[in-house]
Amino acid sequence: MRVATWNVNSVKQRVPRLLPWLDQRQPDIVCLQETKLADDAFRDLLGDELARRGYEVALHGEVQWNGVAILSRSGLDDVVPGIAGAPGFPHPEARAVAATCGGIRVHSVYVPNGRVPDSEHYRYKLAWLSALRDAVAGGPIATIVCGDMNIAPTDADVFDPDAYVGQTHVTPPERAALAQLQAVGLHDVVRERWPAAQVFTYWDYRAGMFHKNLGMRIDLVLASAPVADRVQAAWVDRHARKGTGPSDHAPVIVDLDEAPDGDIGPVVPPPSAPAVTSNSVRLPQSR
Repeated sequence: MRVATWNVNSVKQRVPRLLPWLDQRQPDIVCLQETKLADDAFRDLLGDELARRGYEVALHGEVQWNGVAILSRSGLDDVVPGIAGAPGFPHPEARAVAATCGGIRVHSVYVPNGRVPDSEHYRYKLAWLSALRDAVAGGPIATIVCGDMNIAPTDADVFDPDAYVGQTHVTPPERAALAQLQAVGLHDVVRERWPAAQVFTYWDYRAGMFHKNLGMRIDLVLASAPVADRVQAAWVDRHARKGTGPSDHAPVIVDLDEAPDGDIGPVVPPPSAPAVTSNSVRLPQSR
């Protein structure tokens, strides 16, 4: 079984990339984030194309912002949009959908950004993560949480920790909230498989960040032990971030039981840009 997660940053804009990618990589379960479409509009846009490829679809979307989906060729049961008890900003947002696929409880999540440390939106992010933790803790043993966490788990998951001082995604409270989610029994399967590798999943569109390989690892696949024990490959599909009209995120792919492409990774293809020295680059938003 091949499981993938991808923040597409507008599924409508990414159709020319998404459908060929599905045909090439042949994932059985796909978690999408930032679809930016209401459910009916999503079905009108992609329903027939996905059905022809054998996918059932679970959706939780909204017009213009947010939006998550699960595409599955491994069954799709007990679909639950949203998270019970999760806060809104001020109203509930379309940031989570769960379903059972092939005996695994699958969560596709788009964690709030947080915007500015200690802001109201930042506190909303922490409270939302707490609600997600409670939902996952109360679920089945075989669980996988996929998505854009908007948190780099450690300093090793950003190109230069000094560049992110004062920014969200790296603050101790955010990392603590992510650690508390993992503490219910979830394994970061990419990092566990590649403990010393430089792995990024997101690169800002600005300032040539992708070509310089100045990125962050914020898109994660977190799996409970019964699922993590089945992992045969875990990698970032950097090909999907190349070319014309890409998302600013690359998909993360995890193969369970068998690996059709072999145990490749951690990033395919590997970046050609050399590692940067500390304090040599400033973030585009800091300029």
